Amino acid sequence: MAMQFYASPEQIMRDRSEYARKGISRGRSAIVLSHEGGVLFVAENLSKALHKVSEIYDRIGFAAVGRYNEFENLRASGVRMADLRGYSYDRRDVTGRALANAYAQTLGAIFTEQSKPFEVEICVAEVGHVPEKDELYRLTYDGSVQDEPGRMAMGGQAESIGAVLRDRHRRDMPLPEALHLAVEALCSVGGENGNPRSLAADQLEVAVLDRRRRGRTFRRIVGNALTSLLEKPAAKPEADPSADPTTQSDLGSAQQ
Repeated sequence: MAMQFYASPEQIMRDRSEYARKGISRGRSAIVLSHEGGVLFVAENLSKALHKVSEIYDRIGFAAVGRYNEFENLRASGVRMADLRGYSYDRRDVTGRALANAYAQTLGAIFTEQSKPFEVEICVAEVGHVPEKDELYRLTYDGSVQDEPGRMAMGGQAESIGAVLRDRHRRDMPLPEALHLAVEALCSVGGENGNPRSLAADQLEVAVLDRRRRGRTFRRIVGNALTSLLEKPAAKPEADPSADPTTQSDLGSAQQ
């Protein structure tokens, strides 16, 4: 009689988590940012046929990293669910929060019930009428869902990229400045000897949820439009008068 080896539930969950994290870390990163005109998606993607950023519904977008066939199945099921709910009730009843909850239940069930978890990390973003109303939800391989504060990075280098975004992101950034920040954050990792690298327009997948549009707000930025935005210098933040060296010197003299 063959002896069956025992593994505790905690060990099984740890092994599945490690397996999923390793799979996600091998993929290229993606960034989602709230900015003045809407929600910006920027992903490093060398393929023109396989999209990591897509539309789900009128004001809802989807971004993912990891195994393509797995997150594409999730995207398609989200589109079907949104269409059915909007057709059965009202288009306003389709929300990013409801989609995020549905994805969380699906990923959680796969993680606990199947032998192999999905190697994916996804974002469901809903654009609001003002930047403060934008909703960004991060969903991980085990069904965990987190409401992000207007910015997020996904992929193997998410912590390093997120640090760049955390220091410089503002909700009132215009589109060119937000795009430059996202590209700079992506380029800050992966270079030789820890140095920054460069990414061309044909290595990026860029899209926005445009809050100024009515109805369907999703649009891709490709070709000359993307190249011109990348070549356009990013706007510099206005100088803080309190940080002016002359002002500080005068204040110091007055205090003396």
